[in-house]
Amino acid sequence: MEKRLTLSILGKVQGVGYRYWTQKEAEKRGLFGYVKNLENGSVVIVAEGKEEDLRNFIDWCYNGVRSAMVEKIDQDWSEATSRFYDFKIN
Repeated sequence: MEKRLTLSILGKVQGVGYRYWTQKEAEKRGLFGYVKNLENGSVVIVAEGKEEDLRNFIDWCYNGVRSAMVEKIDQDWSEATSRFYDFKIN
């Protein structure tokens, strides 16, 4: 079943390549959506795909970018909208 997952990534996640590596990992996992920096220093990810792939992606988000220091990830789950056709950096 397709799901939509919105993640707020808190910690040292800007200026360390977090968006670039997130895009590559999402594409590798077949996820659709986007990643972008927010003014408060966090990163937001909106991703759609299979629930199992999204759950595994959350695990990657904690430790996938070596130069980042993720302190917390807030999650919001909902039904997929199917409005994304790729995974972009915004």
